[in-house]
Amino acid sequence: MNGEIAVEDLSEDQARKELARLATEIKLADAAYYVEDDPHLTDADYDALRKRNLAIEAAFPHLKRSDSPSDAVGVMGRDGFGKIEHGVPMLSLDNAFNDEDVHEFVARIRRFLGLPEDQRVDVTAEPKIDGLSLSLTYENGVLQKAATRGDGRVGEDVTANARTLDDVPNQLAGDGWPSKIEVRGEVYIGSDDFAALNAAEEAAGRKTYMNPRNAAAGGLRQKDPAVTAKRPLKFFAYAWGEVSEAFAETQNGAVTALAKWGFQTNDLFDSHDSVDGLLAAYRDMIERRAALGYDIDGVVYKVDRLDWQERLGFVSRAPRWAIAHKFPAEKAVTTIEAIDIQVGRTGSLTPVARLRPITVGGVVVSNATLHNEEEIERLDVRVGDQVEIQRAGDVIPQVLRVTDPDRSDRSEPFEMPHACPECGSEAVREVDDKGKEDVRRRCTGGLICPAQAVERLKHFVSRKALDIDGFGAKQIELFYERGIVKGPQHVFQLERRVAEAGFDPLSQWEGFGDVSAAKLFAAIDEKREAPFGRFLNGLGIRHVGQTTSDLFSRTFVKWDEFWRAVEAARDDPDGVEEQALTSIDGIGAAAVGSLKAFASEPHNQEMMAELLREMTILDGEAPASESPVAGKTVVFTGSLEAMTRDEAKARATSLGAKVSGSVSGRTDILVAGPGAGSKLKKAQELGVTVMTEAEWIDLVSGL
Repeated sequence: MNGEIAVEDLSEDQARKELARLATEIKLADAAYYVEDDPHLTDADYDALRKRNLAIEAAFPHLKRSDSPSDAVGVMGRDGFGKIEHGVPMLSLDNAFNDEDVHEFVARIRRFLGLPEDQRVDVTAEPKIDGLSLSLTYENGVLQKAATRGDGRVGEDVTANARTLDDVPNQLAGDGWPSKIEVRGEVYIGSDDFAALNAAEEAAGRKTYMNPRNAAAGGLRQKDPAVTAKRPLKFFAYAWGEVSEAFAETQNGAVTALAKWGFQTNDLFDSHDSVDGLLAAYRDMIERRAALGYDIDGVVYKVDRLDWQERLGFVSRAPRWAIAHKFPAEKAVTTIEAIDIQVGRTGSLTPVARLRPITVGGVVVSNATLHNEEEIERLDVRVGDQVEIQRAGDVIPQVLRVTDPDRSDRSEPFEMPHACPECGSEAVREVDDKGKEDVRRRCTGGLICPAQAVERLKHFVSRKALDIDGFGAKQIELFYERGIVKGPQHVFQLERRVAEAGFDPLSQWEGFGDVSAAKLFAAIDEKREAPFGRFLNGLGIRHVGQTTSDLFSRTFVKWDEFWRAVEAARDDPDGVEEQALTSIDGIGAAAVGSLKAFASEPHNQEMMAELLREMTILDGEAPASESPVAGKTVVFTGSLEAMTRDEAKARATSLGAKVSGSVSGRTDILVAGPGAGSKLKKAQELGVTVMTEAEWIDLVSGL
C-alpha cells in the first residue's frame, strides 16, 4: 500500500493510530481470522490489512487492542450478530508438544482416578481441525440455534448462516437423540474448495484469503446468509455441550451416535488402549496431513469412558480428560537487527528481537520474543546475530539459538535496562520469601507508568473483566490521553469528567454522535453491577487472574467478606490472618502476597474506595443449596482408599464446599483416612466434625 510507513519505523503514537485504523477496516471486510501485514505490498486487499495488523502488534505488543482482529476463536462478533450464551462453556484444551507430555497425560489420569497399572485406559485420537468452532443446539431433534465459540461463555448467533451448511442437519436423523443437545464441531473449507474460492475471488478482482481457516471463519460470519450459502463450508461434529440426558457411555459411542444422527464425523477418529497406540496415530496423521484435503494442526486425545471424564472434570479453563498434541513448530533462520524493551500491563519488561523479515509457515515474521534477561544470557543473543526462530500457532515467535556465535565481529552483550523506558521508574527483579530472584524485571511505577496504566485500564473494561460493550482499547487510549480516565473509577464518572475537564459533550467528539455516546454511557451504567470474579480479575492484580478470581468468588461468595480478609492479612505482620486466604486449595502465597501489596498502596486504597462508591459487586455463584456440604470448609487428611485425594477435592468443590489444606477454627469437616496425624489432633482440639472416608461418601452420595 503506497505511502505506508514501514513497521520498524513507526513511532508508538503512529502504531497506536495504525492499529485503530486497521481494526476498523478489517471489521468492514468479510472475514474472521486476522494475520499479520506486509507493508511493502501495493494493493489494498484484505490479506495485506491482516498481515500489517499482526506485524505492528508483534512490534508493539503492549499496544495490542482488546478487540484485536488478530485473535482467532475467542473474539466476540461484529455488529449485526446477536449473542448466545453457551449452556456449557466451550473451553480450550491444554497442549502436549512431545511424546513425554502424552505419557504424562495418561499417567496423570491414572493418578487422579487411582487406577492400578494393569487397568486398561482407552483414549481416543482424532485430528485437530484448523477451522472455526461451532455449537448447534437441537430441541426434539430440530435445530434451534447456532453459535460461534466467542469468548467461551458467549458466542455470536450465526443460526441463519449455519442452516445453509449441507453438513448441518436441520432435523436430526434416526432416533435415540436427547430431547435437548448442544452438538459441537468445526467449520472448515477443504483444500481444493479453498483454491477454487481464491481463484474466483481473484478473477472477480476481490480480495483473496490467506488460508482456509480464515476463509471458513469469514464465510460463516457473513451478515447475509445467502453469501454464506455460496461458500463451500463443511462441518465435522466431534463433541457436545449441554445435554438433557446421557446418550452414550464412551466418547467412541457418542461420536458413532452423532454420525447416526446425520453429522459428518472424521474417518481418522479411533480409540487406543496404550500411549504407543496414540503416538502411532499421531505420526500417521503427520504423514497423512498433506493429503487429507483439509488443514489440521495437531491431534486431540480424549479419555474414552464418559464416566471417567465426569470424574476427571476440569481444571482452570480446560478439561483434565483431553489434550491437544500439537504438530512441531515451524522454524527459520534470520538476523537480529535490534533488541527493544516493551513494558506490559503488569510492569514486566520484555525484550523483543527485531528481525530481518522472513516467511515462516506462510506468515511474514519480523519480531520474536526473548522472554527475559536470563533467557538473553542463556542464549547469548546480540544485535547482528543470525538466529534460528520458531513459530507455533499464532503466538509471537521465539528465538531458539544463535547460529553464528563464533564470528569475530559480534556486538557487545545486551544488558537489560534498570529503569523503565516508559516512565523512568526503577525496574527491579523481585525476590521471593525463599530468596529466589524473579526471572523478569518489573517497573515499580504502577499506575504512574503510562504503559501499565493504559493496559490495566484496557484490561478492566475488556471481555474477561467488566466486558463494557463499545468501550475498547481505542476509547481507553483516547480518554487517557485527554486526562479524563486515569483510573478504573473514572470509567463510571466519564460523562461528568468530560464536562469538568472543559471538553464539549462526548456526542460532539469526532467519531461519536448522539446515539453512540448514549450507547456508551448506557453500557457503562449496565456494568455498575459486576460479578465478584470479573471485578477482581479486572483489577489486574499480579498473580490474581481469572481462575484465581473465580476461586476466591466461589469460596467467599460475598465481596465484603473477601476484602475484609485481604485487609486483615495486610495488617497482620505475623501472617496469621492470611491463612484465611492461603488455606484455600489452589491459592498460593504469590497471589496472597500480591493482594496484600495491592491493598497496602495508598493510591490503590483511594481508588478502591472511590470505585466501590460507583459500583455494586454481586455475590459469587452460591453453592448448590441441595448439597449438604455447600459453603462448608472441608479438609482431607490421611490415606484415602476409595478415591484419590485429587478426586476427593474435585468432588467436594463441585458440591460447593471450600477445600482447605489446613485445619483452623473456620474448618467445618475433617475427612480423616488411615494415618491421619496432626490435622486430626488439631481438629479434635477445636471441636471440628471428623468423618471417616466412608462417612464422607455416604454424606455426598447421590448428589
